[in-house]
Amino acid sequence: MPSLPRFCSLAASKAGYDRVKNFGAAWTDNTSAPGGHNHCDTRDDILKRDLKDVKFEGTSKCLVASGTVADPYTGKNIAFQRGPKSSAVQIDHLVALSDAWQTGAQQLLQDHNDPLNLVAADGPANMGKGDKDAAS
Repeated sequence: MPSLPRFCSLAASKAGYDRVKNFGAAWTDNTSAPGGHNHCDTRDDILKRDLKDVKFEGTSKCLVASGTVADPYTGKNIAFQRGPKSSAVQIDHLVALSDAWQTGAQQLLQDHNDPLNLVAADGPANMGKGDKDAAS
């Protein structure tokens, strides 16, 4: 029987990677992605989309004050409350920007705020994931 090819999981170079320089300001509304230029930042757009029982700050239709997310990583329901502990719910890039850079994103014109690549998630789980690739 012929031997199968062996694959290694060496990461490509991060040479030239700078999150802000390469991908722009986080959560900007100045984006060509769906939801861009709607006068709400991307973070609030994703919170609005992914949280249940959303409440807004005052009369705003953008600033999410509270809600609950069913975390896709831990399976827990996590309460979001804007303020000092709002990092309990973070917006995660499903494909980490660093990983995207290492796998060719520097040659793409895609927007890093594309809602198809973003999800509201448990803050500590997101921080633990960091900029690892999907296999890690």
